Amino acid sequence: MKTEWRIFLTIASFLLFAAVLYGGWTWADSDGRVEWIGTVALLLSFLLCSMCGGFFWFVSRRIDLRPEDRPDGEIADGAGEIGFFSPGSYWPFGLAAAATIAGLGLVFWQMWLLGLGAVAVIFAACGLLFEYYTGTRRTAEH
Repeated sequence: MKTEWRIFLTIASFLLFAAVLYGGWTWADSDGRVEWIGTVALLLSFLLCSMCGGFFWFVSRRIDLRPEDRPDGEIADGAGEIGFFSPGSYWPFGLAAAATIAGLGLVFWQMWLLGLGAVAVIFAACGLLFEYYTGTRRTAEH
């Protein structure tokens, strides 16, 4: 995590510098008025990168060094089980279709279509989340 927080905070410091430079540049060019859209966008990007970098810094202080963070780390140190990944699922397609319906409702400002898409997004997200917790799969206690 050491590398990640350094990357994010480096980008955040660049974005803060760019926001100050952009605000000053537009103030000097337009008779004392700052172009707020670009300046606010850069400041919000700075805050987002700072938030991510701060989270990674916070987590990196509480966990042991990973092989990627150690100078003597080997590739074999990171070997082993990473986790469970679904071999095949149709829920991501359903989630994308539901998001498309909601997006079309937003584009054409049709509240009924937006509502239908929002309900479908919630249903598809729950289906994706609980895919392996439903059905006839039983525990070993039976």
